[in-house]
Amino acid sequence: MTSRNCRVSIARAFSSTNSLTNNQHPQRTLDDGVCISEQIIKKSRFIGIAKHCESWEEAQATIESIRAEHPKARHICFGVVLGSNVVQERANDDSEPTGTAGAPILGGIKGEGLTDTLCVVVRYFGGIKLGAGGLIRAYGSTARQVLREASTKVLIPKSVFRISSSSANVGQIYDIVRRFNGSVSDEVYQSNGDVQLSVTCETTTVERMEQSLLDGTRGEILFLGDSANE
Repeated sequence: MTSRNCRVSIARAFSSTNSLTNNQHPQRTLDDGVCISEQIIKKSRFIGIAKHCESWEEAQATIESIRAEHPKARHICFGVVLGSNVVQERANDDSEPTGTAGAPILGGIKGEGLTDTLCVVVRYFGGIKLGAGGLIRAYGSTARQVLREASTKVLIPKSVFRISSSSANVGQIYDIVRRFNGSVSDEVYQSNGDVQLSVTCETTTVERMEQSLLDGTRGEILFLGDSANE
């Protein structure tokens, strides 16, 4: 068995209303990089590949990259869990019997309590059929193996909110947001000279950042509310 562990980025934005209570366990995601682990089961080679992904588009790109790296593999199956508040789940059996590959991979991700996580299992067929039960065990165990070998970290709650202000304040807004280690996106300039922006920051800093934005723009700012949860 071989494996390789690296590090992955902290995760994804969600509304401040999604804060954890004292009775909830913090969500976890994978660390930076890619983790790879493999095993041989009845002469078939199963390669588990786990990676942090923050969107379906990023997951798709990773899957296509893996397909390009393994052109002779018989099957490339996956499961992916995305989001913290509105959760997306996808799985694919890639021509294995329905429910024998993607579902157990997905179950492995959920069983480890991970989100924003893609797990792909590549199979090189060894000539011996495993049957439905054998496939479920093989794909599920490969997924769990690679996910347990991967480094993880706590998913830091983030919030996204939209603001409107005079375009003359854009520079000041960027400076304030950067001081709080936040980011600005989706600038939309209005015909009246105003600009609308989306701000992303750690949920714990929202109130202090909002006050700093009010002070820095001398009150010339409107808070348009939380963006849609991801």
